[in-house]
Amino acid sequence: MLYFDNQIREGKLMMKLDMGEGIPQLEFPVGFHEFHKDQGFNFQLNRWYSLGIARKEDLEEAGGNIKAAEDWKDVFVRLADNAAADNRFLNAAYYYRAAEFYLTDDDPDKIPVYQKFIKYFEKAFENSGYKLTEAPYGSSSIPIIQIRSTQTEKIGTVILHGGYDSYKEELFSLALHFSNLGYDVVTFECPWMKIPRHEDQPGLDFRWEKIIGAVLDHLDLTDVTLIGISMGGWLSLRAAAFEPRIKRVIASSVSFDVNQYVGPIAQKIANLFFTKFRNFTNKAMIKRMKKEVQYAWFVNHLMAITNLQVPIDAFDILLQFNEENLHSEKVKQDVLILTGQEDHMIPLKTHHLQVKALTSAKSITARIFTKEDQAQNHCQVGNLPLALNVMDHWIKDNTA
Repeated sequence: MLYFDNQIREGKLMMKLDMGEGIPQLEFPVGFHEFHKDQGFNFQLNRWYSLGIARKEDLEEAGGNIKAAEDWKDVFVRLADNAAADNRFLNAAYYYRAAEFYLTDDDPDKIPVYQKFIKYFEKAFENSGYKLTEAPYGSSSIPIIQIRSTQTEKIGTVILHGGYDSYKEELFSLALHFSNLGYDVVTFECPWMKIPRHEDQPGLDFRWEKIIGAVLDHLDLTDVTLIGISMGGWLSLRAAAFEPRIKRVIASSVSFDVNQYVGPIAQKIANLFFTKFRNFTNKAMIKRMKKEVQYAWFVNHLMAITNLQVPIDAFDILLQFNEENLHSEKVKQDVLILTGQEDHMIPLKTHHLQVKALTSAKSITARIFTKEDQAQNHCQVGNLPLALNVMDHWIKDNTA
């Protein structure tokens, strides 16, 4: 059962998820902690903590032992090995995932560490009743996890996805949460996130309605709530603009238009460098990658999922995630937008731009979470119980 009360709305109560015998007992704790002085590392550590898949004491140990970027993999592999030895398969799985997070495709440890992540994920949740399937998608496929509602009366179907860097297994604790509330849940990962990568693997594509359409066709679904997280927020709204089988859409941490993260003058300068001085700009990117760990990870991952080997070419794909391609004016569904006031990745102004652009939506509910909510960060990391509670109530209020 799921235990909660109104204190969750103020961020004062940990949400506990008890799915029954043989399934890990998950908890979504409240609070954003200073595990590491580096903002990027600290967010990732809090990400695993908020999802209820990592122990606080382990993350404190990790934060204390990671002195440089080179330490990250070894620290988390050691934590994962120890967890596996203690039969803490849940922790082992996600510590291996954490270890793999910053590894580039040319690192010989990337695939073996990823495979250990999947191995221990399967061990941890072997009794949870999830179903694996794959939807055809061009020359590739879309890996899908399905979880049926644990309740007698089903509320509806939720499709849950990330966008830039998440595997389907990373969202599993959230999927279990929704299934325990009475929803059938589908979560999946993009073809461009598949490990190991193949030569014919599709690259990042903003036309998300193609992905969602393939999933809906494969599962024969016609009335769903789509929940997009991080870049998935932009993608979920894009899909809703062209896919009428989506009846409700929830976007967490919307980006609206990556070109508008900066002001008009900076946009013009950036456009000039991307069009007239591409070689110089690309060299500047490579130079910055050598100095900044988080920027290097972002660009390396972008090149991997776009199937491009040159940083500026990969950025050309990213810049397609803009206002014009989003087509907010075509979204006719009920929309819930959730934003952290102090999101370190996405400017707050994009929240307001997005709300204003939804001129045809059936209804718009917009929530900006503050430090008082303890959900002011990207994707409400720090207080997922509050965000999940808001989502659940909103879905029920907008389900006929």
